[in-house]
Amino acid sequence: MSEPIELTKITIIQKDTANKIREAYIGNFEEPVLYGVHGGVKAFYGAVTEIEYPSTLDHIVAAAGG
Repeated sequence: MSEPIELTKITIIQKDTANKIREAYIGNFEEPVLYGVHGGVKAFYGAVTEIEYPSTLDHIVAAAGG
């Protein structure tokens, strides 16, 4: 079995529980990626938020499609 080519350290910080906003610090990138809920994800979870951000599901779809 081969060795992994990359191991990424990720830190998630819950910034605003009311609006479901999380900051993800990925690897050595200084700027965080912001996650939250919107649209159908927001409706599915019954979330009521003032601010909408892409969800982690959006990130996965973007990565797979890119």
